Amino acid sequence: MNQSIERVISASLLRLRMRSPFFATLALFARFIETTKYSTAATDGKDIFFNPDFVLSLTPQQQDGLFVHEVLHAALLHVLRRGTREPIMWNIAADIVVNGIIAPQNHFELPPGGSIRDTELEKLSTEEVYELLQKDVKKYKTFCLANPDLLKEGFGDGKNDNGDSLSAHRREILETYWHNALAKSETIARSISLGLLPAGMERELGAVKDAQLDWRSYLWRYLVKTPTDFSGFDRRFIGRGLYLENLAGESVKVYVAVDTSGSIDNEQLSMFLAEIRGILNSYPHLECELYYADADAYGPYNIDSKSSLPPPTGGGGTSFIPFFSIVGDNWDGLKSAICVYLTDGYGSFPDKKPELPVLWVVTPGGLSLEKFPFGEAVKLLSF
Repeated sequence: MNQSIERVISASLLRLRMRSPFFATLALFARFIETTKYSTAATDGKDIFFNPDFVLSLTPQQQDGLFVHEVLHAALLHVLRRGTREPIMWNIAADIVVNGIIAPQNHFELPPGGSIRDTELEKLSTEEVYELLQKDVKKYKTFCLANPDLLKEGFGDGKNDNGDSLSAHRREILETYWHNALAKSETIARSISLGLLPAGMERELGAVKDAQLDWRSYLWRYLVKTPTDFSGFDRRFIGRGLYLENLAGESVKVYVAVDTSGSIDNEQLSMFLAEIRGILNSYPHLECELYYADADAYGPYNIDSKSSLPPPTGGGGTSFIPFFSIVGDNWDGLKSAICVYLTDGYGSFPDKKPELPVLWVVTPGGLSLEKFPFGEAVKLLSF
């Protein structure tokens, strides 16, 4: 790499450090490689490739925007998540989402030919944008005509340098690598930026991170009232313990409390948010009422699978009493419901057992499961 390009990248990384702890940390995990293979820039899911002449033609703000754009494609696993989807349409969907994350930051400028925007679609996950573009061919063609570079550039297709599909092992390595990068970037950003991530990141992080718990199974166990009554169920799934039609047509309620007390660090909070996404995506008619809780309960936030999670509130001591008190006052006693409390388990418990079933989701190193006075307790694994 020639010295002028090295200086450009070093200067860009320095500007990122001053302007966005999240993007700066994430960029440290990427390797930048100059090449004339592409006329602009691209990623294969691990490395960032860029044409040096193109980069040198940009302003500093455009250089920053370009590098962040490509790093986000890699970190959000857009190469691997594409699967068998049509490449150009997937590229457009991913660009809409990534540019929707970058543009509101005000510190960066999207380079010429890479500024595709749709303020409505960019609030969704890449998979959702892709599905909507499939149904709106006119809009898709408009994006193609307005952005001809998308037809030949962008990012790879999950193949290695020899054109062979990536092995399952290689894909697993990439996923682990960027999961680790995102976790570290998120931790640093939340500690420096008062818990805030760049706008739009929560949605895509939910698509990348996997919840550890099988929430379909857990919620089925608590919410199906008569599991021995097979009438009305899809019999194909009964042998697997899934009574799908019952829960698919019934609106169920989940009261979720996230421990935001001073004993919860940023990595633990990130684990909790991933589990919330797992809950929201478990059943189509699920109603979720979210609370953040330390010694008090903050909320409720009525959220669904399309919602952005509200910024966490808390930082004080820990008491589980306020949340259960609020839920006890609000539950009508009719609708199937469950309480889920994500916590390290160290706090004051209510003297009286709640009427609703309770599932405690406990951090690694948290209170021993047998010490919870009521409900069922399960423990998450470390990153």
